[in-house]
Amino acid sequence: MSKSFLDIIDDNNFGVLALIDPDFKNDVILDQLICSINSNNFSAVLIGGSSISDHRYEERIQLIKTKINKPIILFPGSSDQISKYADAILFTSLLSGRNPKYLIDEQLKGVKLIKEYGLSVIPTGYLLIGTESKTAVELISQTKALNPQDYENILHHALVAQYFGMNFVFLENGSGAQSSIDCKLIQYLYDNIEIPIIVGGGITNKIEVLNFKKAGARFVVLGTILEQNPAPEFISNILP
Repeated sequence: MSKSFLDIIDDNNFGVLALIDPDFKNDVILDQLICSINSNNFSAVLIGGSSISDHRYEERIQLIKTKINKPIILFPGSSDQISKYADAILFTSLLSGRNPKYLIDEQLKGVKLIKEYGLSVIPTGYLLIGTESKTAVELISQTKALNPQDYENILHHALVAQYFGMNFVFLENGSGAQSSIDCKLIQYLYDNIEIPIIVGGGITNKIEVLNFKKAGARFVVLGTILEQNPAPEFISNILP
């Protein structure tokens, strides 16, 4: 398998990705987030959210691109979130759901701009893992998350991503999740698939990050914890 954009920028066995939701709710902390990310050892920055509440999305991405010293990778909630100011895009398909809008429709809407902007494409199978309450992704996509206890079913979905030739499988339990995905699930997938794993949602401390590394995750994503505690010193205590 050829190397993806993420492998090229970080050829270590493990990395941490910062996630910025470029919505107005984060305007007051955006400069602090940028400072924190620049000051710490992140591999790259994911940009995107389930929805954007105003019309300043492109403006914020341009600002982030100008001020941040890491590669910028789009993690769009829809085709409306594709920007020329990024370096690459996670080209995701929500394989855990059955809503054609997020399996293929939004992708079809976005490919013209992706080609026009010359973005590096990272094909990724996106799996939403269930939690105790519905997340924004479930509500907006109108899909049901996978049962976190049904390892075999999750494995089958991850194998679909692998057999489709995708570069990664991304497991997430949603923005603001009260707990992270079980490391035993990550270990199980690592032992049974051949493509690398990205995991995000509900990660709040260094122990969890190191446990995911030990379980076989290739990248861990930090999002909500950055918004809640954007100080550089706090974030440095979470990173390995």
